Amino acid sequence: MRIYLKRFRHLILGLVTCLTVLGLCIPSLNGLIGASPAQAIQPSTVTSSNFSLTASAQSNVKTAEARLLTQGMQQPYTTYVAIMSEDNVVPNSPNTLARGTVGAVVSGNRLVTRGSFNILTSPMRDYASDPVNPPNTKITSAFHIHQGTSMENGPFQYALDVTTDETGRSGSARGEYMLTPEQMQALADGRLYVDIHTTKNRGGELRGILMPY
Repeated sequence: MRIYLKRFRHLILGLVTCLTVLGLCIPSLNGLIGASPAQAIQPSTVTSSNFSLTASAQSNVKTAEARLLTQGMQQPYTTYVAIMSEDNVVPNSPNTLARGTVGAVVSGNRLVTRGSFNILTSPMRDYASDPVNPPNTKITSAFHIHQGTSMENGPFQYALDVTTDETGRSGSARGEYMLTPEQMQALADGRLYVDIHTTKNRGGELRGILMPY
């Protein structure tokens, strides 16, 4: 029964994520999304301490695009957004009010990412003092890209560079990577996801799939 409930939550969250991404692309849909009879998606559910998922995702995509352009990369390129939520965490959703987004741009096989997050339950996990087993020197932060489906914890791919505020619970992240053919296919198939690990939720506090924007 628990796994079916988990799958149902993932289905609902996937629908919400799709509507949110559509809302980023078509501003007129924002009112439609917020005006559902059941009031399923209200501004309070997509903001946290003045952290707007829509504004954050848009800003991250634009920042990633600007970085790509300064490197001489020109269109065509593809943009992606990940809306991060505790409901996406596998196998169990933690209790948190935190929110986060990632914007990404791909030109050829080059991936540029920019992320932001707000009010985590605790500071981010320190992999120097709390490493995975066996240790992995490539895990240099607690903000990661993984490869896997929405129902599994897939293998680590890359770590983002993270900057936090004085609390250690809010901040931003960035990363630039050359994707392998396998990773390019995973991205196209919706099997690249981002997640954040904290000291309280070591296995993951927020998670989101990179989806076309």
